[in-house]
Amino acid sequence: MPAHLDTGRRGEEIAAEWLVRKGYEVVARNYRAGRGEIDLIVRKDALLVFVEVKTRTNLAFGMPEQSVSARKAALITKAAEEYTFAADWQGNIRFDIIAVVTGRNPVQVEHFEDAFY
Repeated sequence: MPAHLDTGRRGEEIAAEWLVRKGYEVVARNYRAGRGEIDLIVRKDALLVFVEVKTRTNLAFGMPEQSVSARKAALITKAAEEYTFAADWQGNIRFDIIAVVTGRNPVQVEHFEDAFY
């Protein structure tokens, strides 16, 4: 597996574990709809959260959360619309970004709620 894919998968696993510790339940991972992919779909009470995970091994190319473009946000939003329709979700939704930097000790995790819509 290419190193960048391995880094991404590791970051998603770290983010999922972090969210579970914060009281979220992981509903789905790597949900695909059309051209969009949602890294994690989690639930907490009556809130469904669509999470984009961005992982870096260092900050040489900037902060991970800065790499979520408007186009990426639009693809995630469209995939989320399809998911909520298919799941017949009637509650509130939110779009979050979790930034993970693995090259630090301890690993740095930052959660950005309501990152886009």
